Amino acid sequence: MKKQIILAAASLLVIGACQKKGVATVDTDKSYRISGKINNMTTGKVFLDELGEQAFVPFDTASINKDGTFLLEGTVKEPAIYKLGFENQEGIMLVVDNKSIQVTADSGKVAQSYTVTGSKDSELIKELNGIMQGMQQSATTLNQQFQEAANSGNQAEVKRIQEQFMALQQENQSKLKSFVKANPTSVVSVYTAGNILNLDEHYTFVDSMATAFKGSLPNSKYTKSLEERLTKMRSTAMGSVAPDIKLPTPNGPEVALSSLKGKYVLIDFWASWCGPCRQENPNVVRMYNKYKDKGFEIFGVSLDQDRAKWLKAIENDKLTWPHVSDLKGWESSAAALYGITAIPQTVLLDKEGKIIAKNLRGPALEEKLASLLQ
Repeated sequence: MKKQIILAAASLLVIGACQKKGVATVDTDKSYRISGKINNMTTGKVFLDELGEQAFVPFDTASINKDGTFLLEGTVKEPAIYKLGFENQEGIMLVVDNKSIQVTADSGKVAQSYTVTGSKDSELIKELNGIMQGMQQSATTLNQQFQEAANSGNQAEVKRIQEQFMALQQENQSKLKSFVKANPTSVVSVYTAGNILNLDEHYTFVDSMATAFKGSLPNSKYTKSLEERLTKMRSTAMGSVAPDIKLPTPNGPEVALSSLKGKYVLIDFWASWCGPCRQENPNVVRMYNKYKDKGFEIFGVSLDQDRAKWLKAIENDKLTWPHVSDLKGWESSAAALYGITAIPQTVLLDKEGKIIAKNLRGPALEEKLASLLQ
């Protein structure tokens, strides 16, 4: 599974996905000064770690004085997101650039009590964390209710909670879009647009914001990364003809996606090692059995590397539709063609092979298929 970058206490989560790893790049040097005081802390160290694509990378450290004060000074390549960490304490997120930043907090509850001045972007990342934490709390509550309903066999309640969760996701995405739109000159907005918003669902919005980012933050690594992702996505935008995939089947011979024209086709990017993929498979099997005789087909594209595990997962999960894989994992040619950086992901095609929907799962997928095939 690709790393999941976490801002503050499990905030920037990409829920229910296995994701690909990547590497960040940097530009010109800028000096920084971070001073602060942690009340009731008389010893220890403070750590400054840069947020990379895969993990936080150690960047700087300093000792905490007896009065709780500390000072970090140095240079950074460009404005970027960092974590300010403390021994046995929750860290806080900052945007470090050439500004002088002041931080104050209380020991034992740093993340909950801290204030930051001197950096508008650091204030924005605190605001973003608040949004994300609220989203996470709501999702956790719904998940608990879902488990209780599922365990009791209350299908009506399960359906109601699923619908409520879908509505919550839409509401959360709207909040994030409003945040991005309100702060078009901040690297926090660029990062949010490229790494937190669902690019497939909000492609048009993010693409329009990318134009603004290229004007206000043309040299930012976040702007460059976002543009790179959008460039890959343009060939698979809604309404475009799906690029053809031709890869080996479990039995050896290659099968082309284009051979399935004339049916509604769901391209299902998955892998045997992807937990969320395997959890979703029973729902996909149920829908396949319901609609396979009404003009519906699935084209499974695996990001496996181990052929035996791939075949065993197909057998165990009773996946009876066509499957292909070049067994190259995240280096899969099909994944690169479609800009896949997280799984499970789905792409729904009409009978002419045009893309009509992306990332439909559970009730959303079933509702879409019902509207097309019933």
